[in-house]
Amino acid sequence: MYYSKMAINLDNIKNIIFDFGGVIHDIRYENVAEAFVRHGVTNLGKFYSKDFQTKEMDLFEKGQISSSEYRDYIRRTAGMALNDNEIDDIVNAILIDVPEERVRLLLELRKHYRTFLFSNTNQINYDCFTARLKEKYGFDIFEKCFDAAYFSHTLHCRKPDPEGFKHIIEEQHIVPAETLFIDDIAQNLEGARRVGIKGLHLDGITINELFEK
Repeated sequence: MYYSKMAINLDNIKNIIFDFGGVIHDIRYENVAEAFVRHGVTNLGKFYSKDFQTKEMDLFEKGQISSSEYRDYIRRTAGMALNDNEIDDIVNAILIDVPEERVRLLLELRKHYRTFLFSNTNQINYDCFTARLKEKYGFDIFEKCFDAAYFSHTLHCRKPDPEGFKHIIEEQHIVPAETLFIDDIAQNLEGARRVGIKGLHLDGITINELFEK
């Protein structure tokens, strides 16, 4: 079952699983391409976008290649001797921020629901946003805002593969029919649907606006 962005239905919902980037953490995919250009890389073509990513990025997000191996792939593909910090700056350019009102919302929701996070990410991004957010808020938002947080690079499974959702269901002993998954990428809802979890596509609205409605 899918819900539209304007038709949230929390009847019989006891658990909410949130995507991270694009739902909780503001991101901008175009920043990555622009960062490549700033570093003099112009020959990568359609290297990375919201709807497309290379096989290497897919493996990186599943934790099947290391940060060092991914950086070496960037250097080979770019044909440039970029150092580790330059590559990390490019990869992390996608990350913007988590607004305070979203953290407040998540803390409030956790009083009424079991809340979880399931994010497609990679080790370089993870290291960056966890450090930034802990410095900004003074606490680990993943511990405070969620009963548990799952990341593709440690789970070795990325959305929309249903295996990640199955893992969460089994580990947390949650009932799929009592669970809502919210993601800004429609295709990621398919994996949730296949295991019986309700899905909501967040498009053109923030989660604060969604729950206000």
